[in-house]
Amino acid sequence: MRPLLLRLPNLTSFLLLTLLTPTVMAQNVILIIGDGMDDHQITMARNYLHGAKGQLVLDTLPIRGAVQVVTLDHEDPTKVIYVADSANSATAIATGQISSRGRISTSADSDRDFQPVTVDLKQAGYAVGIVTTASVTDATPAVFMANIAQRFCENPDMMVQAKIGGNWYADCEQDLIAKGGKGSISEQIANSSVDLVLGGGSKHFLPTAEGSDISVLQKAQASGYLFVDSLSGLEQAVANSQDRILGLFSPSTMPVRWQATGGVAAEEPAPSLLNHVHEYLGDVTLPTPVPCEANPSYGNTPPLAAMTESAIKQLRKRSEKGFFLMIESASIDKQSHARRPCGQIGELQQLDETLKIALDFAATHPDTLILVTADHGQAAQIIPNNSLFNGYGIPVYTPGRLQRLITPEGTVMAMNYATNDFQAEEHTGVNIPIFANEQGRDLVPAFMMQSDIYDLIKDYLLPESQ
Repeated sequence: MRPLLLRLPNLTSFLLLTLLTPTVMAQNVILIIGDGMDDHQITMARNYLHGAKGQLVLDTLPIRGAVQVVTLDHEDPTKVIYVADSANSATAIATGQISSRGRISTSADSDRDFQPVTVDLKQAGYAVGIVTTASVTDATPAVFMANIAQRFCENPDMMVQAKIGGNWYADCEQDLIAKGGKGSISEQIANSSVDLVLGGGSKHFLPTAEGSDISVLQKAQASGYLFVDSLSGLEQAVANSQDRILGLFSPSTMPVRWQATGGVAAEEPAPSLLNHVHEYLGDVTLPTPVPCEANPSYGNTPPLAAMTESAIKQLRKRSEKGFFLMIESASIDKQSHARRPCGQIGELQQLDETLKIALDFAATHPDTLILVTADHGQAAQIIPNNSLFNGYGIPVYTPGRLQRLITPEGTVMAMNYATNDFQAEEHTGVNIPIFANEQGRDLVPAFMMQSDIYDLIKDYLLPESQ
């Protein structure tokens, strides 16, 4: 006797089979990296944007943990050092491997290439996108698309003894295509299979590609990238094309949204002559408090949230299986190097707006894991605007540089920078946070190594490989 299902009319059979067959939903991972975004940077942004009793979108995520950043000593890779840079820390996230500062998905000991998770995901049929407010050739985005010995080898003209500044040179001669390497970072992006790359860095695509008579940008276009250089161009491309997209919206790092009034950076306090005689004597003049204002250089710069919205739309068209999207708000870090807290706050605001876009998407596409983390800590610290020692008549002041911000709450928040006495602040060795939406409940532990973030991504999208 034939099964009852097969004796039913064809339409009825089809409907029953459809109901009984589980729907395979696309799975997605949206990884948002705040460069240099430790808890101090988050707190200063929260205080300024929403008040000390307020809340960022970031604060609404239900899962939170702590991440230990590990870095190898490039001179002796058997030893660790305790402060990372963006290259080795992002390498840990992208590849699951620990390396030394400056390396782009390569090993500290023998310059071996590490395979980024993006390669595994493309091979498995996922769409992959990279969005950043830095140059797309900068360290964090680069580790997901390239393998090279030094982060500063961003274009063909920067591969051999390229002067970076002062007595500082980049040299990636062993990575030249002529020597069997993969070429500069921009060339590797041009040759990559990544579906979408958005950010700054157009100047790195202008040089002639190695061994060629065309520019790196022309090489990218020849390999199938549709090039756009404005938000309107990006939106038109997303509306009308399923092609891979390369969007370059500024020559280097994209301009930041905010600055302190007049563009001033943190300054050194000015102690009186008598205070130089003895620390208990005299007085000190602190920098004048200032509010944040719009940065006139920002202009028509595409917001990170708008780039993200376009990226999600395009990646969904590129694969029915799902997508991986890495989004970086880069200048939380870069503005801290420059001792400019308003710039940092505006870029953390951009990250928070972008997170809202991601959460709205996940609300209608529940098989979407959202992870928010940093790559390392940064220099900015919130310190007392009035030292408690001042109450005893002692003119105490920071030995570093200070900017005092007038917040919308009507008080003053003092931001201190004191990692060195050089022209740029340095990173710090603090734990960094990791946040997740509900999809991360059984994946994200309370404490983890940074390299384990790679495993979180693979566990979610490629569980069969684990």
